[in-house]
Amino acid sequence: MNKRKQYTPDDIREMVSKEDVRFLRLMFTDLLGTAKNVEVPISQLDQLLAGKLMFDGSSIDGFVRIEESDMYLKPDLSTWMVFPWGDEHGKVARLTCSVYTSDGEKFVGDPRNNLIRVLKEMKDLGFSDFNIGPEPEFFLFELDENGNPTEKLNDKGSYFDLAPMDLAANVRRDMVLELEKMGFNVEASHHEVAPGQHEIDFEYDNAVVAADHIQTFKMVVKTVARRYGLYATFMPKPLNGVNGSGMHMNMSLFDKDGNNAFYDENGEGGLSQTAYYFLGGILKHAQALTAICNPTVNSYKRLVPGFEAPVYIAWSGANRSPMVRVPIARGKGTRLELRSVDPSANPYLAIAAILEAGLDGIRNKIEPDEPIDRNIYRMDGKELKLDHIKKLPATLHNALLDLQEDSVMEDALGSHIYQNFLDAKNMEWTAYSQNVSQWERERYLDML
Repeated sequence: MNKRKQYTPDDIREMVSKEDVRFLRLMFTDLLGTAKNVEVPISQLDQLLAGKLMFDGSSIDGFVRIEESDMYLKPDLSTWMVFPWGDEHGKVARLTCSVYTSDGEKFVGDPRNNLIRVLKEMKDLGFSDFNIGPEPEFFLFELDENGNPTEKLNDKGSYFDLAPMDLAANVRRDMVLELEKMGFNVEASHHEVAPGQHEIDFEYDNAVVAADHIQTFKMVVKTVARRYGLYATFMPKPLNGVNGSGMHMNMSLFDKDGNNAFYDENGEGGLSQTAYYFLGGILKHAQALTAICNPTVNSYKRLVPGFEAPVYIAWSGANRSPMVRVPIARGKGTRLELRSVDPSANPYLAIAAILEAGLDGIRNKIEPDEPIDRNIYRMDGKELKLDHIKKLPATLHNALLDLQEDSVMEDALGSHIYQNFLDAKNMEWTAYSQNVSQWERERYLDML
């Protein structure tokens, strides 16, 4: 894990001059996890550094009403980065920003601010860091002559395939090179199980940096794919009959002395009591967590048996069918892997909710059930019941009902984000429910 450099305003001004930066892209994230940006000429740098750059918050999903629209973008100077690509108008630099109200207060509807708030709760409990190692997957589709995505995949490869089956190897290499220029420590890239499906893993970091990286990662992947006439999508399940895309979250807590709080060489399985309580919290809140970590109608087309995605609320250190896995690494590498998350999730909200669930487990000493070390997919209903194994919600609608019954998850989001998230997602479910699909017409039109 590399610590971000803490730049000063003078450092930024010096780099602007040295790199001949002409434009600033100010990034932030809306309620639904979409990366937004306001691009300004470099002449606005001093205004930005003084925290006086305003934008219209009423135009952003889940932010504020039109009568409260004036908001400020305040940059996190440690996120300064000059994009490795440019154009004839000069270089562009990026700063990730937090959103503030016109009164100068942190805006409670900003997902990044909300994650920072939950991290403060963590520190109040005696921990120093919550580290996240994400594993985002994506599909590559060909573009048509008008630059629109088609449903034609770029290759027919499978897990860890080599060329000629994996035709995207060069695309991934370019993605990795661009990411490394932007400060990422890329650990691996490979073809995934489904044709046209890929994964690039980058080193873990603290929660805010990891969430920032996920947003930057998506932008880089999409940008490089376009150069090759391809479209990269993080849609959880774009195709029938193949594996969907997940975003497994590897996580670990660290104490104030920098020790991994999940590790205890004398603990059962090398895990500390803190790790077991944290795990217990995740399992207890799993159903409500799903609404936040799998926030689209399409997410639930991935969470079905037969395609390696978890369906059941359980944990194991021995197999990959449960929702939570404990990888074999111990010492500083001790971690939990939450396998249900998908890349449509807002990373700031997902990480905040996961952390709050785990902290609830620690506060209330929630013990997890026994690990399930056999293939859950092959267990019948009686076996599932005997082992107290529940299913994850099967639809966004059911997940939202679970969310509304979980006060801890409401606390994880804060009242503003919680209510706006529910409103937006209930509208999404209603729109989906009212749509008559092609599958229904093919199934029922001639039959009934």
